[in-house]
This record gives sequence, structure tokens and C-alpha cells, in this order.
Amino acid sequence: MFEIEFDHPVGIHFIGIGGISMSGLAEVLLMDGFRVSGSDTNKSELTEQLARHGARIYYGQRKENITDDIDVVVYSAAVHEDNEEFAEAKRRQLPMLTRAELLGQLMRNYPTAIAISGTHGKTTTTSMLAEVMMREDMDPTVSVGGMLDSIGGNIRVGRSEMFLTEACEYTDSFLSLFPTIGVILNVRADHLDYFKDIDHIRRSFRAFAELIPEDGILVVSNDIEKLDELTDGLHCRIITVGKEGKADYLAADIVYREGALPDFICVGPDDETARFSLAVPGEHNVMNALATIAVGRCLGIPMERIAEDLKHFGGTHRRFELKGRLGDITVIDDYAHHPDEIRATLTAANRWGAKRVVCVFQPHTYSRTKALMDDFADALSLADVIVLAKIYPAREKDNLGISSQDLADRIAAMGKEVVYIDTFDEIEDYLLGHSQSGDLILTMGAGDIVKVGNALVGKR
Repeated sequence: MFEIEFDHPVGIHFIGIGGISMSGLAEVLLMDGFRVSGSDTNKSELTEQLARHGARIYYGQRKENITDDIDVVVYSAAVHEDNEEFAEAKRRQLPMLTRAELLGQLMRNYPTAIAISGTHGKTTTTSMLAEVMMREDMDPTVSVGGMLDSIGGNIRVGRSEMFLTEACEYTDSFLSLFPTIGVILNVRADHLDYFKDIDHIRRSFRAFAELIPEDGILVVSNDIEKLDELTDGLHCRIITVGKEGKADYLAADIVYREGALPDFICVGPDDETARFSLAVPGEHNVMNALATIAVGRCLGIPMERIAEDLKHFGGTHRRFELKGRLGDITVIDDYAHHPDEIRATLTAANRWGAKRVVCVFQPHTYSRTKALMDDFADALSLADVIVLAKIYPAREKDNLGISSQDLADRIAAMGKEVVYIDTFDEIEDYLLGHSQSGDLILTMGAGDIVKVGNALVGKR
């Protein structure tokens, strides 16, 4: 594998530079004096920001974008060999790295490298921990898979010896990382277009845990099924977090304030305790906070300080994000796209106190929708009204013979009020015509369903 010498900046080209993680890595390299170019299919806030910082950006991926001043090419998991730029880089025999390989090489420059993994909650937990570390003047470099207002985007370049990042399991990319502190929030069936089954996923998370050195630390949820299969025989220190059992960091006496905001007591080792009042809703965020607390204590931050720091964490964009109001109708947007995430988000929404919860869901990828169809129907049934949009294909081209109508039929069979609507314009018209006073409208999915909520709050 090609090794980048970070003391000797060269020219690096990113195929798919507009992705949330790719753009962050590109910005770090720009700050370190590298010449950065890259391409993407569409202009975005992220690509325009990179251009302002000196990157050369192309819209459209063509072989002509691979110019003579490029020394190494970085590509994302969404890029395949039939991509013109990928093929041209291969023809020129340029060194090539995956996004994860570049991230791993970057991590090796930091004595304290923290990687947050798990099927769900990575972005929020990374953002929570970033908030705590910044408020404690630790000056970390942070790479997060969402837009975080407190760092002004998805990347923060610090000057300390601490690096904090998400660790994504898709295509086993997190196995290219070099964490000294690793976190596993949960292990669920997802990305079944790559993983064969849940056992395959569990083996990957076990391999991630094995990356942590003997003097490192693994923070892991004790709610994970057959946890011993992930942890037995590891040489690093293991710290557990959970809501019950014998976790090292245990959440007790969970209650909810207005807006489904949780209060709880964290009981740590040696009976150290502190009361936490979160500014983000739902029980799932209690678990995210526990992981943050455990890592924060490993970094030497007193628990009472972490409790104070987390009061200031208001979430990231697209994680139960308040978009606005139409009179007394509330519009919220969330990135949830897996049944477990949907259950957590709708459980929080049901604690909001609205008259009805109207969930506008855009399924993400045909393979996930087909594999988890019954789970999706069960999770979405927590809403009072379900509006389904077309499946967002993302990287997939084969619809596998299914559509959102199949999911609508499953939900209708459960006796729930559900409708499948073909276009966003028609969904907006439906919501404007059928919403009731006191409703909470929740747009949900990992695609572009956020456009519906944005349009609604613009029609006051």
C-alpha cells in the first residue's frame, strides 16, 4: 500500500470529494499544505467550502480530471472500476487509496486516536465527545459524518495529539484504522448488500476490536448480544456501558423532560456518580452519552465536568433536527434509515407530546428495504400516520423487484394509516392538506427526504 509522507505534501485527487467523510479528509490535507483536487456529480455546500480553501473541484467524473500533477488518488466505497477517473488512474499506474486507508494513515500520526463504531449512533456519539473535548480545551482533530455547528461543519483541525473519528463498518472500512481507544455502540444487521448476515457483521466488529493495542481501551455496550464473542481474549482494557446489568458505566433513574429530553444518573467505577441532563431526545442518546462519559473519563475528565459539557450539546444536523413550525405543527428531520434507528426516533417523537406523529419515510437502498421489510413495517407502525416516498437507491441500480408500495402494504395489513406517494411535491401537498393542529411531522431517511421538511417550513 502507498504510504503518504505527511511531512512532504503532494498532489492528492479525491473521486467523490463531496461525500461527508471524503470532504473532511480533503480539508485536513488542505490545512496540512497538500495540493487537493477532486470531483463529484453535483455542487454542494461541502464542495464549495473546499473550493474556497483552495481545492480544485470538478463536477462530473471524467478521465480528463486525472491531470499530470496528481501523485495519489483516493476513492470512496461508492466508486467502481467502470468510473472514468478510476480507470484513468489505473491506466497511469497512480498510487490509489481507499477513503478508509487514508483515514487510517492519518490516525497513525496521533498518539491518542479515538474511533467510534457501531451500526447506529456513530455520528451523534462522535459529536458528543467532540463537544466535551473542545470544552475541556483538548484541541482535538475531529472527523464526523454529519454537520456539527460547534465545529462549523464536518471537520475540525486541532493542534493537539488527539484524533477523533467515526469508524464505519460498511465494506469493512473500519478495519483500515489504527485506534488507541475504540468504541462499539451496538451490532445490528445492516448493509446486507455487503455483509452476508449478522454473523459476518459480528466477525467484522470482533476484528475491529482486535485492532486496539494492548495498552489501548475498548468501550463497548453490554447490551450487545453474546458480548463475550466480541471481547474474549482481547489484550486491551475493556470498559462496558449499559442501562442494566453490571456495566462499568450504568445509566440509572432515567426520566424525561418536555421534548423527550432525558435525565439520568450515571454510576461509574468506585461508585462515582453524576446527574446528566441531555439536550438531545430519546433513550438511544442516553447510550450515546454513556459511551462519551466512559471515553471522557479515560481521558481524565471528571464526570461532573462531562455532565456540564453535555448540557451544551444540541445535536448535529439531521439528527432529530427541528426544522421549523407551521403554526402549531412541528416539523422535525432525522437521518434514521434502519429499523432500530426508526424505533428509537419514533419512541422519542411519541414522548414529544404531539397530538399525532406523522412520519414521512424514504427507504434507503433496495437491498436494505427487501432484507428488513418486516422490521421496517413494525418500526414505522409506532407512528400514527406513515407517508412513504420512493426508495432512495443510493449506490444501487437493481431494484430487486420491490418498491415502497410493498412496504406500504405490510404496514396497512397491521391496521395503520399509511399512504405511498410518488413525488416530493405531491407529498408536500398531501401534508399541507391533511395535517392537523398539534401534529409533529417527522421526515426520516438517509436520502434527500430532508427537502420535504425544508419546503414545508418555507410555506408558512
